Amino acid sequence: MMKKPFRLGTTSFIYPDHIIPNVKKIGAFFDEIELLVFESKPKEIPSPDDVKELAGLSRDLNLTYNVHLPTDINLCAPDHRQRRNAADTLKRVIERFSLAPVTSFTLHLEMDKPMPSKDGMKAWRNNAQQGLELLVPALEDPAKIGVETLWYPPDLFKEVVTQFGLSVCADLGHHIKYGYDISRTFELFGPKINLIHLHGVDTHLEQPPQDHIGLDKMAPDEFRKIMDHLKLYMGTVCLEVFNLADLQGSLSALAKIFNGIPCI
Repeated sequence: MMKKPFRLGTTSFIYPDHIIPNVKKIGAFFDEIELLVFESKPKEIPSPDDVKELAGLSRDLNLTYNVHLPTDINLCAPDHRQRRNAADTLKRVIERFSLAPVTSFTLHLEMDKPMPSKDGMKAWRNNAQQGLELLVPALEDPAKIGVETLWYPPDLFKEVVTQFGLSVCADLGHHIKYGYDISRTFELFGPKINLIHLHGVDTHLEQPPQDHIGLDKMAPDEFRKIMDHLKLYMGTVCLEVFNLADLQGSLSALAKIFNGIPCI
């Protein structure tokens, strides 16, 4: 057993309720809460009053937040108007949380499946660059934007991460699900990894594998592979699960390796 070197968080949807009731119920157990803003519709984005309340809760509960930015818009869209709309929406969401203690904003650089051709990849990189050119100049601190590792190789966005001074959200569950080398991602991005998304993946029963489940449901060798990296990681690790049972299973699994893991 060793003391956990990382800050520990989980999502704002452990109970089937809105963000604020979830923060009130679980905030005292964690260092950080991932605020899920998956949809860009105005009614799905916390109001200014909600953000003020979240700021108050952060003081009362001694926690910070990270924000998962909307995934129903596409900063890498082939159409310029869609990229412009995505950038404008992202700027509004980021600005909305300016009064809350947010450590990072997680961004998807979407790519259509299957893997594009060489020309398609060049077009995607150009679209990603142009989308980020619409977003990044408006940001106070571009390093607060963490590009999340998705289904495609993380190498593919290294160039834009470096160019725009962004960070990386390493989703280690996605690495297991899609067969990417966790060690390589840490070698590629190192201190730019400002957030880890952590969740179980069941690689035995389903194709594609089921993810965002409890860490207790993972194959032991895959679990150990992840733990080897967590033992050295000093950023924030967010248990990206969406119900109490998976959260409890994940905490129990971590508690076998690290001291200081809460029990809910």
